[in-house]
Amino acid sequence: MAAAGLAGSAMAQEVVDQAAVAKIREEGLNHSKVMETAFYLTDVAGPRLSNSPGLKRAQDWAVKQLTSWGMVNAKLEPWGKFGKGWEVQKNYAAITVPYYHAIIAIPKAWTPSTNGLIKGEVVLVKADTTTDLDKYKGKLAGKIVIFDTQAKLQRSKNPDLSRYTDEELAKMEAATLAPAGGAPRRQFDANSPQFAAMRRARAMRATINEFLLNEKVGLILAQGRGTDGTTFTTNGASYADTAKAVAPELETSGEDYLRILRLVKAGQKVELEADIKTEFFNKDLQGYNVIAEIPGTDKKLKDQVIMIGGHLDSWHGATGATDNAAGSAVMMEAMRILKAINYKPKRTIRIALWSSEEQGLFGSRGYVAQHFGDRATMALKPEHAKLDAYYNLDNGTGKIRGIYLQGDSAAGPIFKAWLAPFKDLGAGSVTVGNTGGTDHQSYDALGLPGFQFIQDGMDYNTRTHHSNQDTYDRLSEEDLKQAATIVASFVYNTSERKEMIPRKTLPTPPPAR
Repeated sequence: MAAAGLAGSAMAQEVVDQAAVAKIREEGLNHSKVMETAFYLTDVAGPRLSNSPGLKRAQDWAVKQLTSWGMVNAKLEPWGKFGKGWEVQKNYAAITVPYYHAIIAIPKAWTPSTNGLIKGEVVLVKADTTTDLDKYKGKLAGKIVIFDTQAKLQRSKNPDLSRYTDEELAKMEAATLAPAGGAPRRQFDANSPQFAAMRRARAMRATINEFLLNEKVGLILAQGRGTDGTTFTTNGASYADTAKAVAPELETSGEDYLRILRLVKAGQKVELEADIKTEFFNKDLQGYNVIAEIPGTDKKLKDQVIMIGGHLDSWHGATGATDNAAGSAVMMEAMRILKAINYKPKRTIRIALWSSEEQGLFGSRGYVAQHFGDRATMALKPEHAKLDAYYNLDNGTGKIRGIYLQGDSAAGPIFKAWLAPFKDLGAGSVTVGNTGGTDHQSYDALGLPGFQFIQDGMDYNTRTHHSNQDTYDRLSEEDLKQAATIVASFVYNTSERKEMIPRKTLPTPPPAR
């Protein structure tokens, strides 16, 4: 009870300017441009795989749009070497024997073209050892290859748009901070049977891929994850400029893949035609982030920086609407709201739209390393002391329900007070718990206050995340308006606050591997 009393006292001391919140709500909820922004980032720019022309279109448009809204220093800032860009320029595949059927299939990222229309018989390849491949030598040139699988599709329910219940949010809020040092770290055993089996399977697949390339197969079919026509995409080769060549490969919907497999295993002849055209882009191997600012005006505080962001890159099976044009559009809209109400911030406000998040948070990690310090050594740069907070959005189209503290319990009462005016919009939960998998981790790893908002899941994990269904039509306009309004309010409150957001204890450097 004493801890609760202290938290309540701290919350009571946190002043919230209700008039300013009202202005932000009016602009964000009744004059929003978030869907217009999302349209340009998805339908107009197209898929935004790292270093692809689609990402470049979205980045160039975002720089121009932010500038037109009155941001300064809007630019593309390089963060380091990424690798080759890649895009799909033509994608057609269909069964022609025993009958015609156009299949749902997506080229795996960074795989090559078929060099025109190919027609061939589908051949089942079964190989558990390298010697099993001998029986296929000289027999696969121009063929379409399929692999056996024991996978069966589970009949899925029509995915409901999931939202957090009051009970789920209450459970999150009741989470407690782990003891210092946390739970014992699970030891990684490179000699374990499980790891050895995984290593053997990976090596065998690499051997098979090299064999198929040398045999000049026409096309490889792989079963994509997903049901009901939804296909989740992956990469089939490395983006590195030094990567080895691979054969063309299509990620096929589960329904189409298993139909073809059943026919072939039953001895039925299956022929398929395909025309896949992809292109690599290697003139500029650098990765870039979009950066823009609203400069601070207070003489003592203007050198301190508040950052907001989300990643702009996507996968290639659709237009990356919920992952993560939604977060990028919300953050751009938050900046627009603050300019539209003619806010003159005390601290500098900076937006960052990251690239190559999907390959490993590369854009934000590169930015943090350049500006704030080295995570490996914890050697910090002067800007480290001047970053107030970083707020991130990257969990789909769902509305904001609260915020993860990443263990920064001292920030809890502050954020609780800031969320109070948005209780009617469904937001208010603060959990000391962590969430992972996105760019706030780049900040948190260096001891900087980096936060991700709690969002309703909607159909993010069941239907849109990295899939061919991740399109503009999956976006929820009301939820994105709500999110942008809350983000703008958080930024306003952070800028106006006398002190910076409290920080956790600086982490120690990770052990050398």
